[in-house]
Amino acid sequence: MQMTMEQGYADWMKQQTAAASGERKRRLLLEQRHAEEMFAKQIWWQAFGHFEFLYTEYEVSDFKDGQRFLDFAYIRPPYRICFEIDGYGPHHRDIDRDKFADGLMRQNHLVLDGWTVIRFSYDDIAKKPRQCQQLLHQLLGKLYAIRQQPNLSPHQKEILRYMHIVQKPVSPKEISHHLDISDRYARKLLKDLVEKHNLSHAFKGTKRIKAYTLQSGLSFPIL
Repeated sequence: MQMTMEQGYADWMKQQTAAASGERKRRLLLEQRHAEEMFAKQIWWQAFGHFEFLYTEYEVSDFKDGQRFLDFAYIRPPYRICFEIDGYGPHHRDIDRDKFADGLMRQNHLVLDGWTVIRFSYDDIAKKPRQCQQLLHQLLGKLYAIRQQPNLSPHQKEILRYMHIVQKPVSPKEISHHLDISDRYARKLLKDLVEKHNLSHAFKGTKRIKAYTLQSGLSFPIL
């Protein structure tokens, strides 16, 4: 049975808290994490259906030899991505010059340390979730792209790119919705990818193939 968003989020937060200590654990147990919870549920889960490789309140060393906590960190070799959520309320409008400069320098040092930094506004998360989801797909698709195969159609390349991002079995219905094509055509594309040894059957129903997964051992080298 497919896991629900609420169960997936609860399990993920339980894992994050169990692995945390000190200040990070205190932050994770705070009740006022509305923006972070909304990003995790309405943006990340809706885009990928899982929280693999994602961490919240991730601790990093500060350039002043202290500690900082990232709203979210996506750590999947060879990249480390920081996702920050910026609100626009009295606190942020009235921030003093020193704190403003400190925030910019903090981001600069993350970049120097090899992080990719992506910032979302609270308003975009709340009001433009689909746009945020698309940006995540584009970002991970670019960073973890597969080598182009000349014998595949544009639709088939997009299927492989999408499956490499979501890292889970997909159904013809899901591909039909993602590509905005008919269910019949989605099945044809998936069947052809199986014949070309790019995909394999995740499990079979009584009459039709229910889901497909990436072929075991298929590598996805970085472009």
